[in-house]
Amino acid sequence: MPPRNKSTDRRMKKSARRAPMIEVRHSPIHGFGVFALRRIRKGTAIIEYLGERVSHAEADARYEDKTEDDNHTFLFTVDSKTVIDGGVGGNEGRYINHGCEPNCESSVADKRIFIEAIRTIQKGEELAYDYQIGRDVDDAPNVDEIFACRCGAQNCRGSMLAPAKAPRKRRARRTAGRAKRKTR
Repeated sequence: MPPRNKSTDRRMKKSARRAPMIEVRHSPIHGFGVFALRRIRKGTAIIEYLGERVSHAEADARYEDKTEDDNHTFLFTVDSKTVIDGGVGGNEGRYINHGCEPNCESSVADKRIFIEAIRTIQKGEELAYDYQIGRDVDDAPNVDEIFACRCGAQNCRGSMLAPAKAPRKRRARRTAGRAKRKTR
């Protein structure tokens, strides 16, 4: 188990003594969602994303039987070696939906994932963060449809995937255009 971050632990314990901050219920975005039971201030560590810690290979093996058009996942990448599978031993954090105009973000501290408020969240508001799911070269041609976003935000980009990177323009070599200096 990685060493604990005492300041984050303190914040989580402090908030645990108060009335619960969140609850899981049906979401208009997708399936279940997480909603604020009270006002949550900007910068608050709301919940730690929990689940079984596995290697990327193990995570891939667990879900290799999923159909290509199934976008439902509780996997959260910690680093190049570790994935948290919220579907095994997970908590309410696994139900936080994607949003293109999020009110939360994830952060990594001591190889632990925390969901934090990036603005003040009002009572009754659904929590959301931008999943920014990575793209792979072997993705299905309709991967954006598979991971379609349903957040309904005014600036919705239509996908839970990280925005596609624009192809880099190659600079033309400048050899022909350079004039050689005449030497005398």
